[in-house]
Amino acid sequence: MRLPDFEAWAIFASVVEHRSFSGAAEAIGVSKATVSKAVTRLELHLGQSLFHRTSRRLTLTESGRSLAEHAARILAEAQAAEEAAHDAATAPHGLIRVTAPMTLGLVSLTPALAEFLSDHPGIEIDLHLSDAKVDIVAEGIDIALRIADLPDSSLRARRLGPIATHIVAAPSYLDRHGRPTHPAQLGEHACLGYTNVTGPWRFVGPNGGEAAVRPAGPLRSNSGDALLPALRAGLGVGLLPDFIVGGDLATGALEAILVDWHTPPIALHLLTPPGNLRPARVEALITFLAERFRNLCAGEDRLQTPH
Repeated sequence: MRLPDFEAWAIFASVVEHRSFSGAAEAIGVSKATVSKAVTRLELHLGQSLFHRTSRRLTLTESGRSLAEHAARILAEAQAAEEAAHDAATAPHGLIRVTAPMTLGLVSLTPALAEFLSDHPGIEIDLHLSDAKVDIVAEGIDIALRIADLPDSSLRARRLGPIATHIVAAPSYLDRHGRPTHPAQLGEHACLGYTNVTGPWRFVGPNGGEAAVRPAGPLRSNSGDALLPALRAGLGVGLLPDFIVGGDLATGALEAILVDWHTPPIALHLLTPPGNLRPARVEALITFLAERFRNLCAGEDRLQTPH
C-alpha cells in the first residue's frame, strides 16, 4: 500500500494559507523550489491542477478549493500530534489565529484576550475582526466566534451562550411616529436593516402568537455599529444585538419597543476547523473563552432572555 505524500499535502495547505509559494516557503523554512516541487508532485499524483498560476497571481482551481480543507486538516492534526508528543509540562506556545464580529471583538473579546496573553506569555494571537463571514479553513483560522443559527457544515461548533436582541429607536423618532404595540405596525415605519439578520423580522408574542415583517428603510448595513448614528438621529427603527445597543439603552439614547414580543433566539458560537486533534495552545484558548463568555452571558441581565 502506498502511503499518502503527507509532506506535499502539508505544503499545499501552507500555500493556501499564505496565498503564495514564497510565503509558504518562508513560513515553513524551506526554499521556494521545494514548495513548488511538492505541489507539482501532489498534482501529478492526483492527476489534476490545484492552482491557476500567472506571473502576478496564484488562485485555487475548483479541485484545489475542494481539497484545501482536507489539506488543512492533515496539517493541523499533524501539528497537534507533534505538540501532544512533546513534554506535557511545557507551557503552550505558538500562534493562534482568531476571528470575531467587529463590535463583539472590541467590546468583549479583546479584553479577554489581553488577560489570556498575560497568563500565557508563549502564545501569540493574530486577531481578525470583521462582520463578514470568513472561510476559516481557507483563511487558516484556528478559532472563530459567530452569532447566528449555524448551518450544517463540517466545522466543529460549541455554543457559548445566548445573545439578546432588541427592537430599538430614538425617543425623538417614537415621539414623532408613535410607539408600535404590534410587530405588524413596523410596516408603517422606517426600518434600518442589519443585514447579518437575514430575512423578515420574526416575533413570538406573549400569548404565543407569531408575526413577521420585512424591514424597509433608508439604510442597511452588515455592521450594526454603522446603523447607530442613524438610529440616534431618529431616522428609524432597528433590530440589533444587545452588545451593540446595550449602552444606548442604558443611557436612554435609544428606547426598546415591543418588549413583550420575542425574536427567535440567537447564540454565540465558537467554531474550529474539522478534526479531532487541536494544538494545546488552541485548546487552552477555547477553554478560557468558553468560561469567559459563559460568565458574561450569565452575569448580564440583558443577555439572559431575548426580548
